[in-house]
Amino acid sequence: MEEGGVCIELSWTQCGGAHLSPKRKTEYLSDTAYLLMGFASDGGIAAYTEVLTPEYLIDKGSDSSAPSMEFLSSIVGLIPCFYDHTSKHTVYIRDLKQNLQALRKEMAELNNLYEDVKARVEGAEQRQMMRRKEVGGWICEVEIMVKEVQEILQKGDQEIQKRCLGCCPRNCWSSYKIGKAVSEKLVAVSGQIGKGHFDVVAEMLPRPLVDELPMEETVGSELAYGRICGFLKDPRVGIMGLYGMGGVGKTTLLKKIHNNFLPTSSDFDVVIWDVVSKPSNVEKIQKVLWNKLQLSRDGWECRSTKEEKAAEILRVLKTKKFVLLLDDIWERLDLLEMGVPHPDAQNKSKIVFTTRSQDVCRQMQAQKSIKVECLSSEAAWTLFQKKVGEETLKFHPHIPRLAKIVAEECKGLPLSLVTVGRAMVGEKDPSNWDKVIQDLSKFPAEISGMEDELFNRLKVSYDRLSDNAIKSCFIHCSLFSEDVVIRIETLIEQWIGEGLLGEVHDIYEARNQGHKIVKKLKHACLVESYGLREKWVVMHDVIHDMALWLYGECGKEKNKILVYNDVFRLKEAAEISELKETEKMSLWDQNLEKFPETLMCPNLKTLFVRRCHQLTKFSSGFFQFMPLIRVLNLACNDNLSGVETLLEELESLNDINQIRINISSALSLNKLKRSHKLQRCISDLGLHNWGDVITLELSSSFLKRMEHLGALHVHDCDDVNISMEREMTQNDVIGLSNYNVAREQYFYSLRFIVIGNCSKLLDLTWVVYASCLEALYVEDCESIELVLHDDHGAYEIVEKLDIFSRLKYLKLNRLPRLKSIYQHPLLFPSLEIIKVYDCKSLRSLPFDSNTSNNNLKKIKGETNWWNRLRWKDETIKDSFTPYFQVDKAEAYFAEESKTSSIDDDMQEQLFWKQPGFHFSSIVNLLRPVQCGGSEAAAGSMRM
Repeated sequence: MEEGGVCIELSWTQCGGAHLSPKRKTEYLSDTAYLLMGFASDGGIAAYTEVLTPEYLIDKGSDSSAPSMEFLSSIVGLIPCFYDHTSKHTVYIRDLKQNLQALRKEMAELNNLYEDVKARVEGAEQRQMMRRKEVGGWICEVEIMVKEVQEILQKGDQEIQKRCLGCCPRNCWSSYKIGKAVSEKLVAVSGQIGKGHFDVVAEMLPRPLVDELPMEETVGSELAYGRICGFLKDPRVGIMGLYGMGGVGKTTLLKKIHNNFLPTSSDFDVVIWDVVSKPSNVEKIQKVLWNKLQLSRDGWECRSTKEEKAAEILRVLKTKKFVLLLDDIWERLDLLEMGVPHPDAQNKSKIVFTTRSQDVCRQMQAQKSIKVECLSSEAAWTLFQKKVGEETLKFHPHIPRLAKIVAEECKGLPLSLVTVGRAMVGEKDPSNWDKVIQDLSKFPAEISGMEDELFNRLKVSYDRLSDNAIKSCFIHCSLFSEDVVIRIETLIEQWIGEGLLGEVHDIYEARNQGHKIVKKLKHACLVESYGLREKWVVMHDVIHDMALWLYGECGKEKNKILVYNDVFRLKEAAEISELKETEKMSLWDQNLEKFPETLMCPNLKTLFVRRCHQLTKFSSGFFQFMPLIRVLNLACNDNLSGVETLLEELESLNDINQIRINISSALSLNKLKRSHKLQRCISDLGLHNWGDVITLELSSSFLKRMEHLGALHVHDCDDVNISMEREMTQNDVIGLSNYNVAREQYFYSLRFIVIGNCSKLLDLTWVVYASCLEALYVEDCESIELVLHDDHGAYEIVEKLDIFSRLKYLKLNRLPRLKSIYQHPLLFPSLEIIKVYDCKSLRSLPFDSNTSNNNLKKIKGETNWWNRLRWKDETIKDSFTPYFQVDKAEAYFAEESKTSSIDDDMQEQLFWKQPGFHFSSIVNLLRPVQCGGSEAAAGSMRM
């Protein structure tokens, strides 16, 4: 029979065991019994389980009876056949205890070897080396083996404990299996020890493309990041600039781009990062490039000049496809001077940099300039929550609402959100959150971290402004309340009035200088453009706070400049004598009815009181405690009375230089006429609420003395007659030998004219003297038939004064009797936009073949009106037709709006309604009131 591959015979002779003694045969039979019992327990030969016991066989072997010997002879053939096979297996049972001891000893040696190898590997990895795969595999095998050996040792110990008298197993088969496992594992452990003697456990890593840079978690930058990644793949784009105000997240975004090269394979050979800052150091940048390119140290030291180093860097970089990331650039860098080849479609390399100046993007010849904007409200709130922490926000039910207000005060500036958020971590008292809200509106520098982490970092942009005049002009912007849209022309006039532009000998040149300064402030991201036509600017609230902090000697004198949105704060300051050091003060409060009786401001130089529509008067002697006032802005205070007394006080001020004021009585106007000093100071004059009839005579000498008059408002007058003395007739103008003198004396400062709701107005011929006019808006004047009348030699005046040579915007709205702008063609060399709405009688435009369309962008109007226009020549119509756009019905006198998505055309109409909008350099005869009776032609208004 066959059993487990063992041949069973019934004859000692056949098996070659006949020579064995009976005693020896019995020993073999006993051993065989052990083995067979093990087999039987495994189901191999269950039939022999009961008879093949040592006691039975021995007992039967000592008996001389025939059955015993017959049985023995029947199995005696098994013994020799099993001998060689069983002897090596019974060793597993017999030597189990010794093998367990040997396994423990070998395992201890393997563990020691494992610890040594592992320590060598970890040390190498700390040196940025990589473990060899052979070593890593061995370590894993050992770790698995340790668990297996522990299990085997535990089972072996249990098996030894079960043996009878410490030597005989109760279950031979179980003892056999354990013994065999111990023996085999002993061999395996010895093998692992032999394999674990490594000469080298780790190798140097190939240098990574980039080393990861630590960075803050990004929120809300997905759009900009996606655009940049797209440009990195665009072969047409080699140089990209990220610009934006300080703290907006430019560096974080650049780090994100840098770290993006970590997990992915890249087509680029090398990625280089450097922080440039100020002042830029070409040799420092070269050193970074040299090290990143792994050029030799000796090579650096033996090249003594920047040119030699640049040549070597250029030689290497020309062979590579590289990405150069430069953070915090403040001025143009010469790439060739550094040794950097210009990226192009051939080398497919890229340069990405960050800067606070849009002008630097231009100087660096960036193909793509991406402005990094402040966060949306949702993203800002998300970032703020992350910094404050969930535990703080959930501690009290009022905290989330207060926290949202605090986050909104940061106006989406990531650095401000992070700084304030960190300061509020663990702040679980709602009253302290209320205090922070108040501090953010009054003294934000007092909040923990605001000076060091926010203002000082933003201050770098201010420090980089090229001269003190520009810095002073920037600080002046903070006099406007937060969230106010500021008219650029207003800013420039105020700069001139305060003497911030130096001595002004030519008003036109001064304005040009002012526009250059605005451009520099925008390029530095200290102010931002508002609207598509860039006529207004806005200042971010955090930048506004920083400007106030700067003027107060970086927080040391926090009352040096004060901007209030409500009079209660002013009263509080007056009561505790906080105004003694104040030099500039601005108050915007529509609910203000009365000022404090006395304000002790001995150092005050600039005072703004604007849009205080409920303010009726100043107390007598109000300005006697403000002897140093230089600039006074009282514009847009419609109900202010007692101006004659106010003018007397102002005349006594020695340093007064610029005044904006409304006058509503003949007594006050006569007072102004008698004061040559005040006339020279007036830059904005409002004349309104004059009763039923008034004839206003403005002589040429009076106008000449009002050399800085930039804005004239006339409204709420039934009958107005503005006329010139004989010195200002058209014949005098034609006969003037010095044209420049004429234009400087009469309306030379005017840039914008807005006229509305003047029912008796017949024409605007007097605008021929406004040679620098840029925008003319006429609305709701039911009697006007011509803008410029051709009577009395006006044509010659137009020719002489080059009328409308600088006009950019012309808007005519709801003028039912308007027939013509002018009877003769005009050149319009600067015209950009014409808008005509509901002017049914206007059948022609003053265009001919000589009229310029070089700057023209659009002509907006109704389709029916455009189709009815008459043209002297169809070719003229054909040349202007491409600019025509259908205009929708407009609400020019819409309610005040604070949305940033106002239609660009509507911005032109809403400027006088916005809190900061105020066209200086304007003759404004605009108010939605009836200037006369129902008889349209009963009176006239002429200049």
